Amino acid sequence: MPPPIRTDEHVTTPTGRLRAVWAAAHEPAPGVSRCLRLTAYAVPLAVLPSSLRRLPAAFGDGISLGERMYIPSLSVASELLAFSAIGLVARWGEVFPHWIPRLRGRRVPTEAAVVPAALGATVLTLVFTVLAIVNEIQGTTIRGDDLSDDFPGEAGGWEAAWFYICYTPLILWGPLLAVLTVAYYKRRRRTDRPLPQREP
Repeated sequence: MPPPIRTDEHVTTPTGRLRAVWAAAHEPAPGVSRCLRLTAYAVPLAVLPSSLRRLPAAFGDGISLGERMYIPSLSVASELLAFSAIGLVARWGEVFPHWIPRLRGRRVPTEAAVVPAALGATVLTLVFTVLAIVNEIQGTTIRGDDLSDDFPGEAGGWEAAWFYICYTPLILWGPLLAVLTVAYYKRRRRTDRPLPQREP
């Protein structure tokens, strides 16, 4: 067992430190409701099935080294992007954490969070919600090509069922992010508003 890590106040184990990091990453910002927190936690959970489903493809036959690296990298990047939604309800989404040099403790500019989140919500809604549903109804790919017979959704049976179980939750990614973005903007507009000055 690795030796405990000593701090100024108490002794912690690596496991205790991991719990502290986890708690800090999920510490809610003031004024965030439980419903909004659950909405934020649902985003990475909605992305997780598709991220896990594509991993076995990296070990298939006839896969180049670049593809073996790309597939897991895509899954990791997807989960990191999905986890960033928690920043819209967590304290680190409003105040820069202590480990960021020169910015630690400063307020995160509202636009720095809202603009990329709004753009992401728009793109994700168009791709995974609107286009995915339209393409599924039409039986085409995003580029408009007909689906091939070996497409997982066309195979039927458990393969098709497993495909839809893993990828259908992605429909929620964009809309959930949009709800969180609007709530973040409204909350920051209230909290960032300067207090009225008292008359002498």
